[in-house]
Amino acid sequence: MAGAVASRMSFSSLKRKQPKTFTVRIVTMDAEMEFNCEMKWKGKDLFDLVCRTLGLRETWFFGLQYTIKDTVAWLKMDKKVLDHDVSKEEPVTFHFLAKFYPENAEEELVQEITQHLFFLQVKKQILDEKIYCPPEASVLLASYAVQAKYGDYDPSVHKRGFLAQEELLPKRVINLYQMTPEMWEERITAWYAEHRGRARDEAEMEYLKIAQDLEMYGVNYFAIRNKKGTELLLGVDALGLHIYDPENRLTPKISFPWNEIRNISYSDKEFTIKPLDKKIDVFKFNSSKLRVNKLILQLCIGNHDLFMRRRKADSLEVQQMKAQAREEKARKQMERQRLAREKQMREEAERTRDELERRLLQMKEEATMANEALMRSEETADLLAEKAQITEEEAKLLAQKAAEAEQEMQRIKATAIRTEEEKRLMEQKVLEAEVLALKMAEESERRAKEADQLKQDLQEAREAERRAKQKLLEIATKPTYPPMNPIPAPLPPDIPSFNLIGDSLSFDFKDTDMKRLSMEIEKEKVEYMEKSKHLQEQLNELKTEIEALKLKERETALDILHNENSDRGGSSKHNTIKKLTLQSAKSRVAFFEEL
Repeated sequence: MAGAVASRMSFSSLKRKQPKTFTVRIVTMDAEMEFNCEMKWKGKDLFDLVCRTLGLRETWFFGLQYTIKDTVAWLKMDKKVLDHDVSKEEPVTFHFLAKFYPENAEEELVQEITQHLFFLQVKKQILDEKIYCPPEASVLLASYAVQAKYGDYDPSVHKRGFLAQEELLPKRVINLYQMTPEMWEERITAWYAEHRGRARDEAEMEYLKIAQDLEMYGVNYFAIRNKKGTELLLGVDALGLHIYDPENRLTPKISFPWNEIRNISYSDKEFTIKPLDKKIDVFKFNSSKLRVNKLILQLCIGNHDLFMRRRKADSLEVQQMKAQAREEKARKQMERQRLAREKQMREEAERTRDELERRLLQMKEEATMANEALMRSEETADLLAEKAQITEEEAKLLAQKAAEAEQEMQRIKATAIRTEEEKRLMEQKVLEAEVLALKMAEESERRAKEADQLKQDLQEAREAERRAKQKLLEIATKPTYPPMNPIPAPLPPDIPSFNLIGDSLSFDFKDTDMKRLSMEIEKEKVEYMEKSKHLQEQLNELKTEIEALKLKERETALDILHNENSDRGGSSKHNTIKKLTLQSAKSRVAFFEEL
């Protein structure tokens, strides 16, 4: 009895010790996950769990986003999850998104999963028109998105209409031109075919390299007012703070890079920014909500920290990640080269097989023709032999008749003719007999010549028959080609090998491999510069080509602003910001106050 009571007490104590949990749903750009979280968990506990699940190490770019009364907010790392102003209805939903953007995607984004998440998010922002993208650049970006999804273009697989169900272009671009879906697909496919050989991660990186030069890429916009009450837009991004006209989100009026800002703070709805130069007065602006100020401050702190981190030596963790990424890139490149060689060998083997089949078919046709020629030669020889025999018999018969006529003439000459009449008749008969004998002699000679000719033709026919038999014998006795070996040739000894054993991966790099990789990287840089020039020419060519199909009345305000910037020879996003910062910070602050 006492034992049973003790067991019940022990079970009750264990039950009380089990932590209370709640369900959280995490929505990424391409998946959804659910976790059971303890009630006491802070934002960092949940964030770290999500990053571990995704295998993500570049955590500083990302955050967990939620919405409060139509306002975006981010989960704070040092605050309990349930202490945030989130819905208590389970599952509690957060969106795992990029919170901060790199200045240079190719240099800063190391992991493939990081690149992929950025690619998906930027692509969605462009399609949702949160980032303005000109039509010609939209087509180019679409071609890289297709390469990332479908791999290399294959006309036998990627037939007309294979992109019909894909969302690749912003609706604004589609509505701006009198072009059918087939016409857009044709132009996207033309560029898609040029990306042959690019792996998914390379195509996604090319997409990001183009997208990061778009004016609205990575910029968070907030409605603000200066001291005079002028309505403006504040843009916060990786480079600094920018002030925009509300009607023009493409080109800022003023910019303050992060290295010119010493301190940022807010009180209620008023935001205060202190320049690094203490001689310059602080400048202030007001936002619409206190919650917006909190978000602005978070973005400013995070972007400023990353701005300063980029300008320092990489941490040990980042150095290790970059080293691993370089090794992985080299391994993948060598693997792609190996696969490319195998593919080339297969294609060569297929071409050799096709050539052998063609030659075999040709030889069969030649053998058939030789057989037919032989049969014709044999038939001709038989006919000629028969004709020669007949001609020879006719010649013998004519010779015999000529001999008989000669004998008759001699007999007539020997006969005595008594009368003149008989003599005259006899002479006439003799003359006729001589003429007949002469004709028969000529006919005999002609027949003899014809017999000789037939013999010669028979000899030639037999010679042709002999040659036909000889050719048929040659065709029949030609050496057969050895069977193709489907086993690919061994790799050259200078290519390092790798072994997959279970889940372990071993890979050794030689110094020569790294030197060769460095040379290839330098070569790629030169090729990239040439390709950029060629790419710009292609973009201009496409823009000119579709300009005639544009519906001017459907142009948006951003379309018009972009065209005006292009007509003025507008420079890149970074160059524009550099020009804006050429003036002193003091004059820029004064200009902001006077707007």
